Amino acid sequence: MTAATTTPFAVRTRETLEMLESSGQTKVLQTLDSPMDAVVKMVDPDGTTHERVCMCSNNYLGLANHPAVVDAGIEALKTYGAGTASVRFICGTFSPHHTLEQTIAEFMGTEAAYTFVSCWNATEALFPTVCEAGDIIISDELNHACIVDSMRLTPVIKKGVKKAIYKHDNLDSVKQALENAKNDPEVTGQIWLITDGVFSMEGDIADLPALRKLCDEYGALLCVDDSHGHGVMGKAGRGTHEHYNMIDENGKAQIDVFTGTLGKALGGGAGGFIAASQDLIDLIIQRGRPTLFSNALPVTVAASANAAIRTLMNEPERVEKLRDIVKYCREQIKSRTDFDVLESPTAICPIIVGDTAKAIAMSKALLNHNIFVIGFGFPVVPEGAARLRIQMSAAHTQKHVDQLVEALTKI
Repeated sequence: MTAATTTPFAVRTRETLEMLESSGQTKVLQTLDSPMDAVVKMVDPDGTTHERVCMCSNNYLGLANHPAVVDAGIEALKTYGAGTASVRFICGTFSPHHTLEQTIAEFMGTEAAYTFVSCWNATEALFPTVCEAGDIIISDELNHACIVDSMRLTPVIKKGVKKAIYKHDNLDSVKQALENAKNDPEVTGQIWLITDGVFSMEGDIADLPALRKLCDEYGALLCVDDSHGHGVMGKAGRGTHEHYNMIDENGKAQIDVFTGTLGKALGGGAGGFIAASQDLIDLIIQRGRPTLFSNALPVTVAASANAAIRTLMNEPERVEKLRDIVKYCREQIKSRTDFDVLESPTAICPIIVGDTAKAIAMSKALLNHNIFVIGFGFPVVPEGAARLRIQMSAAHTQKHVDQLVEALTKI
């Protein structure tokens, strides 16, 4: 036995992995050998392949394999090459980046936008860049992990930035956090309030109008991560703010800052963005560490994402198709199975099962019926709140839902 296998790290890591395996909590990386679509080809551990209905992707509008989206990426690859080979401020900014960012700003209803290799990077860039000593960041307790980590990082980079958490979707708790910030002598700068638009594990949505009102009352800036909202919520799929009619007659969003992803409904490729005022974006360009020290979004992805957003803007009926199939799915699960799916206006349909090992076992059982749904447990969700998270796409048909429901009844 070598020293490397007897170090404290090696011992505790092996103990953790063995515990996960023995308790049935080990996560398995499922391998696909086809484009992302309603039906995918999966490679099992024994090397065999199976076609399965995929109901766990974020491909909400079915655009990941759309011909126009794919062709745009291919053409960009031929024109601009495989990589940017640089960060944005050196020589990593290409024409398709500007085109995409103008499209994002138009789509979201902001003055400007700026892209990153992921929404995680975008969120990590936001607060450490825009905050200064005396500021405070106030967050919903169920916000996405990228927001949590950005908040943890900010006081390390910017000394004197404070943090506060409010109870999930609890306006009394929000008001109390804002009141505390107002009366805190150490809070001498900007109050930032951030929330997910759509909460990915529950499928519920933030009360953005009420949050907007409270932010205006206390002079706070409202930030929304709408990664699971844009492409899904609102008549034209612009996001949770459109769902609440928070877009004025000039097309301007009544939200101060958005973060979002290009890797879900908006093409499913990769990448993320910040959409906000021109001044905020300019500050990000000048001071944002994740853009100053990391390569630009690949041009192929930028071109594909732009084609995806333009497709959505030209074909808003895709959003209506998604709503119809989500409604059908919820109705069928409730009427034909013993499972209860959480209510939500989104495309996320969680079935709570409680135990992590049970959720993983159910996911494996569904694979035997050619249904691909992942079981989520700790640490992705709290202990005792494990679930099957069904995610619907406009590419799904009623036949696919019927296959799901039949499989659920059998397991």
